[in-house]
Amino acid sequence: MARKKKPIVPEITEEQENAHIIGAGEVVEQYITDTLETNYMPYAMSVIMSRAIPEIDGFKPSHRKLLYTMYKMGLLSGARIKSANIVGRTMQLNPHGDAAIYETMVRLSRGNESLLHPYVDSKGNFGKAYSKNMQFAASRYTEAKLEAISAELFRDIDKDTVDFVDNYDATMKEPTLLPVAFPSVLVNANMGIAVGMASSICSFNLKEICDTTIGLIKDPDFDVTETLKAPDFIGGGAIVYDRKVMEEIYRTGRGGFKVRAKYTYDKPNNCIDITEIPPTTTAEAIIDKIIEKVKSSSVREISDIRDETDKKGLKITIDLKRGTDPDRLMQKLYKMTPLEDTFSCNFNILIAGVPRVLGVADLLQEWIAFRTECVNRRVFFDLSKAKEKLHLLLGLQKILLDIDKAIKIVRETEEEQEVVPNLMIGFGIDKIQAEYVAEIKLRHLNREYILKRLQDVEELKKQIEDMEDILATKSRVKKIIVEELKNIAEKYGKPRISEIIYADALPDTEEAVEDIPDYPVTLFFTKEGYFKKITPLSLRMSGEHKLKENDEIVSAVEAQNSTELLFFTNKQQVYKSKAADFDDTKASVLGDFVASKLAMDEGETAISMVVLKEYKGYMLFFFENGKVAKVDISAYETKTNRKRLIKAYSDKSPLVRAVYIAEDKEFVIRSTAGRYLLFNSGAIASKTTKDSQGVAVMTLKKGHRVDSVEDYADGRFAKPSRYRTRNLPATGAILSADDQGEQLSL
Repeated sequence: MARKKKPIVPEITEEQENAHIIGAGEVVEQYITDTLETNYMPYAMSVIMSRAIPEIDGFKPSHRKLLYTMYKMGLLSGARIKSANIVGRTMQLNPHGDAAIYETMVRLSRGNESLLHPYVDSKGNFGKAYSKNMQFAASRYTEAKLEAISAELFRDIDKDTVDFVDNYDATMKEPTLLPVAFPSVLVNANMGIAVGMASSICSFNLKEICDTTIGLIKDPDFDVTETLKAPDFIGGGAIVYDRKVMEEIYRTGRGGFKVRAKYTYDKPNNCIDITEIPPTTTAEAIIDKIIEKVKSSSVREISDIRDETDKKGLKITIDLKRGTDPDRLMQKLYKMTPLEDTFSCNFNILIAGVPRVLGVADLLQEWIAFRTECVNRRVFFDLSKAKEKLHLLLGLQKILLDIDKAIKIVRETEEEQEVVPNLMIGFGIDKIQAEYVAEIKLRHLNREYILKRLQDVEELKKQIEDMEDILATKSRVKKIIVEELKNIAEKYGKPRISEIIYADALPDTEEAVEDIPDYPVTLFFTKEGYFKKITPLSLRMSGEHKLKENDEIVSAVEAQNSTELLFFTNKQQVYKSKAADFDDTKASVLGDFVASKLAMDEGETAISMVVLKEYKGYMLFFFENGKVAKVDISAYETKTNRKRLIKAYSDKSPLVRAVYIAEDKEFVIRSTAGRYLLFNSGAIASKTTKDSQGVAVMTLKKGHRVDSVEDYADGRFAKPSRYRTRNLPATGAILSADDQGEQLSL
């Protein structure tokens, strides 16, 4: 059978393809302000309002859509179902893809250990928040349902407690907020980065939050610090409590507090077991940082470190060298690694669609107002239903006074559609009441049924009176909220996980850092970037220095082991170190290659070494273009323990020499034209900007450059005045006959 030929489709040009799109391919001039207003602002507002910032119920839209879907699926009870099923159903409300929905579920789950009170009961591998390597399994393998505490998120949601809106395609309704019965916004941690703003909320203990809220309901001026001691994290750790810092966070909603890891010392095995870490870091980040410190010789007491995390929980084991004090080492590691980290707070919440940064008391007052509205709407809903029922029973009551009459009306009515109008006329009731009476079954026309209905009327009247009183009395609404909070605290509350330690009681970290042994050494630096630290005794017993071929020693300085070192590199950076970071060695070895030792960038090498006792004096940078930069050495001093500074000197011209001077002195500058200039560094002013281009000192003819710079020594020139000048820049002078002879003899 012959194969049919495919019809030839003519190629469509770009112009033809865009012909049906109005304005396609046109370049239209537009003010940048118009572009921002029409394009960028809607995007920014969408991120702020609909994605990144949580609302007063404590949830972002993605959380709310997922939890509401699970609630409608009946997952508050019964068995768990496959996560993929939940994710698929959630896409009816959240059309942002299954991966984003599943990641949201993972963070809300008990297995991931992200939340102090998780909302999703999980089964399977949901990963761990404290480990970036422990990833969660695919949604087709895991199962989930709602935790019991999630019932408090949806309490009376079907009683018009919150507003509902259409979903993205107007086929379903979803709540704008959840009628949470406790301040979930502060119970579980929540972070988000929007456009131009962010939110970072730490978690607090459920019982403490409920007690604090009750205190504020009873007294708006209640001191929240009485019941709300400090934040609480699922991963535990120890919160370093500073009362002033915590009060500032509680008052303004901004600030940061330190959280440190908790550990135990295993004496028989001489190792430290870290079992709780700050919520802002991971086990891998801690291990990597400790390994980095060990390699740089900043920490010498550790022989091995490994991750022993298993089903029992997090565990990082550090093997110690013999004689190491574990507590002293941990104080040192707290200072140098993420074992102690800062949690930055930014209580930014959407209140009625407006982002607001609130303190704890103000935030809880907003929640109380929100919950008060929910309770009022619930009571009003129940009141309306009760009034409707009472209205029906009052109609029934009239019928029950003369049942025979009602039966007679029904029997004598020829057409069914006339039954209701005839009952209305016969008993003086309205259409709704008549419809209700007409639907009563024959079996209910007995004395027992009649008496029960009459009792219901009296009970309903009492309930309606009580509900009307609740709506009219604010104190009764507050009492209802208080009772709900007490029940939730009793049912779901649990002891604090994070320990509170007071900053005043901690040992001084400066004292905890091991003292650097101080003894005299001689420091050698070579042209190829090799470094040696040799003690005086070893130096006296040594022979000739071992160097690479064509290498030479360019700097030899007598110093102390605690001396600070600055290594300037060929890429305008400076690396800070100490002599103690390098091992003692001998002249018979090559020494340490500084670029490798200090983990410099690829292709980067050290070209100059500066030895400092204190940050006083100047750095002089001589450039090929004849300029000299004089930078105050204090510009390289840092309050933090930074190891690398960028833009250490100017990159506008190649560097000829970098030298440190404690005070001004003279140098001999030589150009490729054979001219010499005797220059005193006091002739130029110092700068605090590290990468200053410098001041023109030597005037150069086209095609020439500065060739070398040397320290000036008395007797170098027969007539030094020949090479000095009063004004800068200067061209310098050609060597005299006397100085040329001296050069030859040298």
